[in-house]
Amino acid sequence: MISVEERGSVPVVTIANGPVNVLDLETLRELTAVLVGLESAPALVVTGAGRAFSAGVDLKRLIEGGESYTREFLLELAGVFRAVFDHPRPIVAAVNGHAIAGGCVIAAGCDYRFMSAGTIGVTELLVGVPFPGAALEAIRFVTGPRTAALVLTGRTLKPADAAAVGLVDEVVAPDALLEAALARAEAFAAIPAASFTMTKRALRAEASRLMADGSVDEVIAAWNSRPVRAAIEGYVAGLASRS
Repeated sequence: MISVEERGSVPVVTIANGPVNVLDLETLRELTAVLVGLESAPALVVTGAGRAFSAGVDLKRLIEGGESYTREFLLELAGVFRAVFDHPRPIVAAVNGHAIAGGCVIAAGCDYRFMSAGTIGVTELLVGVPFPGAALEAIRFVTGPRTAALVLTGRTLKPADAAAVGLVDEVVAPDALLEAALARAEAFAAIPAASFTMTKRALRAEASRLMADGSVDEVIAAWNSRPVRAAIEGYVAGLASRS
């Protein structure tokens, strides 16, 4: 589900789970382990396989797995968000297609984001689930005062509009995406490691503190409540009827 390919000195981490790279428990665990294992890499690029970066949570697995799965999943999801956001080395996102909900949060946690296709946004409230605190701080870090409108409306944006609000830094053609991301990663890697890491830590200190202060238990209880689970089931049924 997660592959790592060395491109020169830069590992390219690719999310590959089904047609749109959904996030399930196993994918999250593997992604966290890969990121931890690359904490001494010069820099990283994170991308998605095929036509999507990541379409976010595997809602069908969430329904099928019940309350115990949901609890484990949300704990791992918060862990992935922190593993990306607090990673000591530079991470560049190559957003090759749709980056929705959790996929958007992973991209937002990176240090620099290129996007070439698809849409990006946080659609949690459209599904009917509360927005986790760790995810909120990652989005707020890059979109600032626009965060509330993005979160409350669940609006998804095409690349140029995403760049205008700070969700991505540069829009590039699909055939130039990976090379642009690698070039930026190599430029970051050329900075002395201690200098980059100390500066990154200082820039993100307040957001990281707020991520750590959030109550995951409260989020888990809400996602497992009867009204929220009914909303998830209704959303999935609506997707199935439109397909």
